[in-house]
Amino acid sequence: MMIKEKYQKEVRKQMMEKFAYKNIMAVPKIEKVVINTGFGKTIIPKTNDEKRKFEEYISKQIAELSGQKPVLTVAKKSISTFKTREGNIIGAKVTLRGKKMYNFLDKLVNIVLPRTRDFRGIKLTALDEGGNLNIGIKEHIAFPEISPEKANVFFGMQITVVTSAKIKNEGKELFTLLDFPFKKS
Repeated sequence: MMIKEKYQKEVRKQMMEKFAYKNIMAVPKIEKVVINTGFGKTIIPKTNDEKRKFEEYISKQIAELSGQKPVLTVAKKSISTFKTREGNIIGAKVTLRGKKMYNFLDKLVNIVLPRTRDFRGIKLTALDEGGNLNIGIKEHIAFPEISPEKANVFFGMQITVVTSAKIKNEGKELFTLLDFPFKKS
């Protein structure tokens, strides 16, 4: 069963019973998914033409796995230790909502995480106090859209699943009921 269907048919009712919400609109739900990658360190020693090609490559790869064109992020201030200058492009991010978000989550939970090397479950420390989930993926080739033979650079990414939960327990229960693979204690 898809995540959206499962949420609407089963999870809402179970959450209402467990947390005694008076209104169905008070039940926490997934609001958005943010995919973020930083490439500041790998792009610094390159020439301007190489930087442009690298940015295009990363954008294309993220667009393939998310189904949406990413936004390139720029440095807000100069930091000499990291050799970044204000205005330099240092990363890319995508915010998914609606149908694309649910499709991405289905793919993440059922295909990508099991394919990830040495995956034993999501740690409970990945949940923040607001009930949001932060997952780090070391290699983007775990996604089925990316061909490992054609990928000349491997990069990691952070995936943040933002919920409307108010506390950590509500978020944990929501993700557990949606069959996110948490590590057994």
